[in-house]
Amino acid sequence: MGGRGAVGQLKHFRLGFITCAASAFYAVAGFAAECRADLVQLRGDWGQAQFTVQVADDSAERAQGLMHVAEMPRSVGMLFFYPRAQSVSFWMKNTLIPLDMIFMTPDGRVSRIHENAVPGDLTPISGGEGVQLVLEINGGLARAIGISEGSELRHPLVDQKNALWPC
Repeated sequence: MGGRGAVGQLKHFRLGFITCAASAFYAVAGFAAECRADLVQLRGDWGQAQFTVQVADDSAERAQGLMHVAEMPRSVGMLFFYPRAQSVSFWMKNTLIPLDMIFMTPDGRVSRIHENAVPGDLTPISGGEGVQLVLEINGGLARAIGISEGSELRHPLVDQKNALWPC
C-alpha cells in the first residue's frame, strides 16, 4: 500500500475527528468565504451543509478509505479525489459503518447518491461515468439533510475555472 499503514491512517483520521469535528456544522445560512482542504461545503434548494473531511487523493488512500473506522461523528466525512473524471466503483470491504456515497462531476455537481451502503458488503457500488469526487458521510445523513442530485460542492480540489460554486 505505501504511505501510512492502515493503523497509522486510522489514528490520523481519529485524531482529525477530535481536533476538527467541532468546526463542522449544518446551517441554512451562508458560509464564510474560506475554502480549506479539510472542509467541504454543499448547497442546494434544501439549504447548506458543511463537513470536516480527510482527503483521499492517491491510490493508497483511496484503497484504504474508511475501512476499519468503528464510528464517525455526524459532521465528518472523507472526500475521494481522482486526477481526472472517470467511472468509479466502491465496495464496503472491511468497512464497519453504513455510509452514504455522494458522487460528483469535476464542476462539483452531485450526480448520484448511494444511500446506506451496507458494512462489509462486497457488491460494487457504481458512481457512473464522469465522476471526479466522492464524499462519504454517515449512512442516512444525505437524506436527513436533504442533499440531492444537482446539489453543489465547494472545495479547493474542484477546478475553480469550471466550479459551480467556486472558492
